[in-house]
Amino acid sequence: MRRPRSRAVSRFLRHRLAVAGFAVILLMVLACALGPLLIPYDQLHIDLRARFAGPFAGPHVFGTDQLGRDLLVRLLMAGRISLTIGFAAMALSTLAGTTVGLVAGYRGGIVGAALMRLVDAVLCFPSVFLLLALAAFISPNVVTITLIIAATGWMEVARVVEGQIRALKTRDFALAAELMGASARYVMVNELLRNAVGPIIVAATLTVARAILAEAYVSFLGYGIQAPVASWGNMLNNAQQYLGSAPWLAIFPGLMITLAVGGFNFVGDGLRDALDARVEL
Repeated sequence: MRRPRSRAVSRFLRHRLAVAGFAVILLMVLACALGPLLIPYDQLHIDLRARFAGPFAGPHVFGTDQLGRDLLVRLLMAGRISLTIGFAAMALSTLAGTTVGLVAGYRGGIVGAALMRLVDAVLCFPSVFLLLALAAFISPNVVTITLIIAATGWMEVARVVEGQIRALKTRDFALAAELMGASARYVMVNELLRNAVGPIIVAATLTVARAILAEAYVSFLGYGIQAPVASWGNMLNNAQQYLGSAPWLAIFPGLMITLAVGGFNFVGDGLRDALDARVEL
């Protein structure tokens, strides 16, 4: 019999949308990391003579913006910011949500109830309004926006982990470890958490997509990353007034957001099926 890891990889590779999403994400990350080094333009270089140059009709492949700046290099540099925020916010929110869910699911009782009521209380506030309220009172930059998005995105992870841990702690392997005198920390980390890694990975992957989308609409509304630093969200914000005369200024950042969010969602779906032994594709 093949090892479980090999079976999971095989199931993932049979999920065509997940493979396509992974390929898109990989290409996007490589392009954002290496692309600006290969393009002979700086994202802040202004050339007023080349304002609103159309895409695919000159040296500027994706055209230029209202200040004559190359749109392709700005898209790639903005991708560095948006993807960095997405991955960093995912890491922080997954860590916080996993910790809360692990303790709540294992301890149960008053401690578990109190932690999950905290989760419910935070979930009562619409995440968009909570995100905007926090962003309005904090000086926006990459670090603060990442922290704000993480602070408003850990609750779903906590719910997933709490449910998994609550189900796993009654399994024979966990009860056997407790009967053998293992400490609570050992049981939580080495027995329960290790067996809940699959759902956590899936939740983390989907959290990246939500974080990128959250940064986009916060920056689009003017509370996120500020110029001259570019992100996909504030590029959309700056393109609003030129939708009729220069639609490519909005089309390309919108397309990048769509590809990134869709790619991570497809990868999350593929991982969910691949890590679930009951699913056969």
